[in-house]
Amino acid sequence: MSMDAVISGGCRCGAVRYEARGEPRNVTVCHCADCRGATGAPMVGWLTVRRDSCRVTADPAWFRSSPRAERAFCPSCGTPLAYRADDLPDEIDLTLASLDDPERFPPRDHVWVSRRLSWVALPPGLPCYPQARGS
Repeated sequence: MSMDAVISGGCRCGAVRYEARGEPRNVTVCHCADCRGATGAPMVGWLTVRRDSCRVTADPAWFRSSPRAERAFCPSCGTPLAYRADDLPDEIDLTLASLDDPERFPPRDHVWVSRRLSWVALPPGLPCYPQARGS
């Protein structure tokens, strides 16, 4: 993908739309308890972009989901949209399922598999990390 390529997405109701430019990093599926609790899903797909490349059409609602991070969602329909960690001020993670074309960014790995639910099967061939990548 070229640096000029656009990554776009938004919430279910269309009230919040976002757009980012550039090559995404860390296209991953997270199995941690925080992601599960914040979304009600057994795991969450993410991609990381530079914060300064991400623009939104309307302000999402933000909440502190842990002592070290906050998450965004649409205040109208509740769609989970983003995650930003305090110790990574230049990055923002966008939920893969909120992308306009999530098929464009298949996950490259799974993180926090030590916390995955027992009935979630991991696909063969992708790296799996017990905790965060690099831990």
